Amino acid sequence: MVIVRYILRQLTVSTVLVTIGLTAILWLTQSLRFVELTVNKGASLGLFLKLTMLVMPNFLTVILPVSLFAVVLFTYNALITDREMVVLRSAGASHWLIARPALILAGFGTILGFILNLWVIPSTVEEFHRLQWALRNSVTGIVLQEGQFNQVGQGLTVYVRSRSPEGELQGIIVYDRRNPQRKVTLMAERGALIKTDIGAPKVFMINGTRLQVTPGSNRLSLLYFDNYAMEFSDSSDTGEERSRDARERSTEELFSVSESQVGPVLFRQFRVEGHQRLASPLYHYSFAFIALASMLSGWFNRRGQAGRVALAIGAMVGLQALALGLSNLVTRDISLVPLIYLLPLVPIAAGAWVLHAPSLVKSPDAGDRQ
Repeated sequence: MVIVRYILRQLTVSTVLVTIGLTAILWLTQSLRFVELTVNKGASLGLFLKLTMLVMPNFLTVILPVSLFAVVLFTYNALITDREMVVLRSAGASHWLIARPALILAGFGTILGFILNLWVIPSTVEEFHRLQWALRNSVTGIVLQEGQFNQVGQGLTVYVRSRSPEGELQGIIVYDRRNPQRKVTLMAERGALIKTDIGAPKVFMINGTRLQVTPGSNRLSLLYFDNYAMEFSDSSDTGEERSRDARERSTEELFSVSESQVGPVLFRQFRVEGHQRLASPLYHYSFAFIALASMLSGWFNRRGQAGRVALAIGAMVGLQALALGLSNLVTRDISLVPLIYLLPLVPIAAGAWVLHAPSLVKSPDAGDRQ
């Protein structure tokens, strides 16, 4: 119908714009997390952008339902304020007909939420953690900042006083504690950061001193050298495996793993993560029904709908807070898993009943009705 297409077009355009705006804000805030990491590790701009974009699908599952709620609330409030709702009701349009555009859009959002939760987010989170792990533990692209103590890998700190235009390092201090039984400090007048034939980085020092305290005594071992090369072992090649958390595992893996394989704590985390992936897209309908029930129930009031708008916002925020708290509760007691599905279904059922039932809010006086 023309009415459905008219309202649906407004809802769709507004939802897209609001989602893009919120996504851009979140992208800016999240990108700050990787500025220092990428600068210190010498990562390229492309890798920086890739890291920031990989985290965005995870936020879309939260942004989309909230954007839909805000747009439905604003659009239907505008229909009421502009008297369009009065015309629609006078023409015989039912609550369900007027609400149909929002429910159609919520259906598309729910489908997109399932796609993100079941396929897109696990792969992007896994790729993000893999890149972050490699970047944090790799020293192949290290950039030594002047006048700072640079943490190079695990247990290796390098200080450089200055760097010449030709790339020569001046005033080098290296503190090597990778072997707890043999902690070594090296100081050199100058040197350079070079790479071996296999690509492993090492610092080449000229005119320096090597200091080491003998374990179990206070004896200091002192060695003067004309040149000295220390190779930086790349911890990403040590064979150490990165543990994968629940968010980066496939949905099939979350439900197929047994308690004997991962232990009781991880088993509960995996199960809760799997059920949340199936339940969280339903919040598109939950938030839509909260907004629709608040806007379409009751009488028209010339003073505005501020009370109903505030009630809807409070209900949405309360539902979101309960969803966050429920995750921790169910992780401790796996028998409460049905609550994960019940929480979004209750507002859907309540909102459907409000739209189907007669007006629940009576006008305070006849002069405010139209």
